[in-house]
Amino acid sequence: MKGCAVANILVIDDDVDFCETMASLIQRMEHGFHAFYTLREGVAFLSETIVDVVFLDVRLPDGNGLDAIPRIRASLGDPDGAELAIAAGVWDYLVKPFSVKQTRLSLDRALRYRLEKQQAREPEPLDLSSVVGEGPAMKACYTLLAQAARSDSRVLITGETGTGKELFARTIHDNSSRSKGEFVVVDCASITETLLESTLFGHKKGSFTGADSDRTGLVKMADGGTLFLDEVGDMPLSIQKSFLRVLQERRFRPVGETRELTSDFRLIAATNRNLQEMVEEGKFRQDLLFRLWTISLRLPPLRERGAEDIRGLTRVHIRNLCQKAGVAMKELAQDFLDVLLAYEWPGNVRELFNVLEVAFVASRENKTLYAMDLPPEVRIRVMRAALSDGRGADDIPEIRVLSTEQSLSAMENFLPDSLQGDLPTLKDFKAEMEALYLDILMKKTGGSPQEMMSVSGLSKSHFYALLKKYGRSLK
Repeated sequence: MKGCAVANILVIDDDVDFCETMASLIQRMEHGFHAFYTLREGVAFLSETIVDVVFLDVRLPDGNGLDAIPRIRASLGDPDGAELAIAAGVWDYLVKPFSVKQTRLSLDRALRYRLEKQQAREPEPLDLSSVVGEGPAMKACYTLLAQAARSDSRVLITGETGTGKELFARTIHDNSSRSKGEFVVVDCASITETLLESTLFGHKKGSFTGADSDRTGLVKMADGGTLFLDEVGDMPLSIQKSFLRVLQERRFRPVGETRELTSDFRLIAATNRNLQEMVEEGKFRQDLLFRLWTISLRLPPLRERGAEDIRGLTRVHIRNLCQKAGVAMKELAQDFLDVLLAYEWPGNVRELFNVLEVAFVASRENKTLYAMDLPPEVRIRVMRAALSDGRGADDIPEIRVLSTEQSLSAMENFLPDSLQGDLPTLKDFKAEMEALYLDILMKKTGGSPQEMMSVSGLSKSHFYALLKKYGRSLK
């Protein structure tokens, strides 16, 4: 092929005829060819061999090809270097039965694209010191983060609560050409509808009750920098129309002002909601959604990031806590890590950091953090999950059943504080478990009285008596 050097091509497909046809085509193009019929063999080959293009089937005997893309990218080492021409995907679609001419054309374009990218000037390295994570899911996010940092495009960051959306937004800003400008945060979830317009656009003195002086709005404060709309899905519909004009024209009018002001800001928005579903439900403007992003970046929940990232985040945060407290770095016992790795982390990184801070305080002067230092609700949830999955006590971290005495000793790491050491009276223990049940019930039902009574089977009088007894209140 003229203009392109000899390339190394890998095909992962269980269709023998397809592999043979591809072998003939690629060898005629004078490129190197390798084929494997399973994901396991293909990924193993990639861990030892550099390739330029991968043809990846969707349905393979040992898994879905699409699910393996992060692992393949990680095996390739350079997420920007190798292009994937797959059956549902990244570079191009190949529908079987395929056209040899079209396949050759697609491969030619992929290789030329790769060659031009390799010959391009290496961009300045990013400062990722504030983010932690080396797993495939996070490396894919870093690729998009780099694209966002090296452009002035609008970015929409999505992900569950606690995944670090604001941290990523700040990292994009700090690595962008606007890093010397302000990074202005607008928490759309906490600002009331009556104050949101004044907060965003500012106001003149006397424009409404309480406006004792002129106020510069956040949009103007972000002039030359970045405006970060956190939880943009909570922005009231009445404000969305006004903000749409700001995005289109970069002009706005403060409350009570007769003249318009301008602001040259870069927009980054974040949400834990599905904005497209909100559009369909009439809760979010479609035209605003179109204007919110050019680059879309989804942050994976902690449960999808793997053990490597949980360990890394844990060590970094414990080190920070130790430095802040002026003490030597604490060791992490294996049973401590086992519980962290077995927990589902519904609150993601934010919950992990909160739990680690509780454990750090509980460990006091000890040089090592043990499972015993973790909050009881975390240990209990891990134990319950293991038992509800049909596993025995020996499947729960650090519980290896050799004898009744040994099993009870190991189980102490997962028991509530009242069962550590001397046993309480049965009445006191029941009260503690009753309060714990009530807290879990409130969390699972979102504090809905009707749902709480339905799930628990409690009568209305008994339900409210328990709330009063344990000092719990509903929103």
